[in-house]
Amino acid sequence: MKVLIIEDESTAFVALKEQLTDLLPNAEIEGPIESIDEAIEYFESHKMPDLVFMDIHLADGSAFSIFNTIDITCPIIFTTAYDQYALKAFDVNSIDYLLKPIDTNKLHRALDKFQNFSKNEINKEQILKLIETMRQEEPTYRRCLLVPKQEKLVLVECSQIAFIYIDTQVIKMITINGEIYFMNDTLDDIYRQLDPRQFYRANRQQIVNRDVIKDISTCFGSKILVSLKIATTEKITISKGRAAEFKKWLAKN
Repeated sequence: MKVLIIEDESTAFVALKEQLTDLLPNAEIEGPIESIDEAIEYFESHKMPDLVFMDIHLADGSAFSIFNTIDITCPIIFTTAYDQYALKAFDVNSIDYLLKPIDTNKLHRALDKFQNFSKNEINKEQILKLIETMRQEEPTYRRCLLVPKQEKLVLVECSQIAFIYIDTQVIKMITINGEIYFMNDTLDDIYRQLDPRQFYRANRQQIVNRDVIKDISTCFGSKILVSLKIATTEKITISKGRAAEFKKWLAKN
């Protein structure tokens, strides 16, 4: 039996692997897969595992983006620390979930449930139904972010944010007017506050506003190179695995 863990928090991965080793001593446990890109690459180059544990929030965005590219046919147990509003949907669609930190007894029950599944019980239609149910619980995104400026905190309208990126472990935000702010929050925390219809998590280091995208071009390895309307020394690239998803996002009104 092969089990794949998609999880971007190393401590959470180690804890889950130890729990699974105790409960499934004969299982082959693979991972961690830490991002959407890595997950897509894995599923494109490996045989489908018997079971997947999938964290909903990954370093480069929502794990549900994986289903835009890959038809995952094996059972999935989602892990989450955030989406409690969606828990009812998991029950309705016969897809299990575990809240982090994961309780061993609940993990044991989820594995018992998995043992009773047939492969046909978990399919893409159920996943899509789940995603649609979650979207009905439309989250409220920030109109402004409170950011440090010298010894003060100032409000910056999200519509004025052009680009956010990590530069040598420092998170910088550039506005449409060219102002630079240094952020205290993690890139993950910042992205969760932004409307994903307006902002795209290009990769682990960069978030870009659709309104400042000038054009895109294909570069080596079928990656996409994004050019902005503002001056920046940073190169924004979209991986081959997420190129189709990015183009679809960019084409939306």
